[in-house]
Amino acid sequence: MSTLEHEQIPQEQDLEPRFATGEVKVSVVIPCLNEAENIEYVVHQALDTMREHGIPGEVIVADNASDDGSAELAAKAGARVVHQPNRGYGNAYHAGFAAARGEYIVMGDADRTYDFREIPRFVEQLDDGAQLVMGDRMENIHPGAMPKLHQYFGNPLMSRILNVLFRTGVRDGWCGMRGFRRDILPTLDLRSPGMEFALEMIIRSSKEKLDIREFPIELHHRGGESKLSSFKDGWRGLRFMLVHPPTYLFVIPGLLMAALGALIMLTVIGQIDILGRAWDQHTLVAGSLLAIVGTQVLALGLCAHAYGTYYMGEKDPWFDNMRSRFRLEHGLMLGGGILVAGLALAGVIVGIWANRGFGQLSEEKLAILAATLVIIGIQVFFSSFLLSILGLRRTDA
Repeated sequence: MSTLEHEQIPQEQDLEPRFATGEVKVSVVIPCLNEAENIEYVVHQALDTMREHGIPGEVIVADNASDDGSAELAAKAGARVVHQPNRGYGNAYHAGFAAARGEYIVMGDADRTYDFREIPRFVEQLDDGAQLVMGDRMENIHPGAMPKLHQYFGNPLMSRILNVLFRTGVRDGWCGMRGFRRDILPTLDLRSPGMEFALEMIIRSSKEKLDIREFPIELHHRGGESKLSSFKDGWRGLRFMLVHPPTYLFVIPGLLMAALGALIMLTVIGQIDILGRAWDQHTLVAGSLLAIVGTQVLALGLCAHAYGTYYMGEKDPWFDNMRSRFRLEHGLMLGGGILVAGLALAGVIVGIWANRGFGQLSEEKLAILAATLVIIGIQVFFSSFLLSILGLRRTDA
């Protein structure tokens, strides 16, 4: 996992607010990077929609270092502009959310792909108790508005992975038009600076068991040139989903490898016939390798969980339960016990060697087993110390 720092709250332009602070119900936040062709249209559409439906609101344009006059055009159209010099989809939204004053926030892109006349539908769901409301574009995509690769492969696959890993229940995880209650932001503690921001919001909401709802919206043709990179952004999203739950990337694979390795070693040491034949030293080496690598991957997964818990506000019930039951001393005792067992077995081999007058020694199986136990014992011992060091964060406050 990489450390993602919170962005500083940007300075706002000195623009006359459209509503007094206490009267703002909806803040429409629009990230903007060189959208001079579209920004006035979407700002007017959002403001006109709220005015027509009697919704007290504001439009905030989070300008992401545009150099085509987008910020000036947005201000002229009636938006409140905040500046975020650090480019990135998530960075822009961090700035816009920090400036928002409404009870609800509706977010959408500045490229005309989303229809801001949908704002009342988001407000209706939020008034009904929803905490996060997602748009679902997949059944209402205008011809050519989404590349076929995204429509039929990329988006459905990524959304399926999202639901398998996090059980969000969301059909269109990449939809950029969504609404939520502003008071959930401290709970979500969003940090991603780039396109992963969209996934992070859903993942955090699901983990916090928020009321997530979804309804169909239309996806229109964008105005101007697209800034998306299919494979780069897709990989970043997949990477984020895999890294975000260390259980699936580290813990489960590590456990499976370690268990399989131990089973293989026991089969060879116990001289158990499988598939009508006995397995010998080469199989034992393979089992040893699996056990050692699996233990290391498992240890990395636990450390990743600790980092996520103590430094990124992650919540995983099984890990929280485990760290409440086990302490550094438990890990040291386990690692030390395995290490001592390996050293004792090595001592037995030396004893056998001495008994043979320090001549030829052919205890390869016992040597492999002893080496495996020593290595795993050392891994567990020092990984316990690393987990404890990561956990010191709890006592710093």
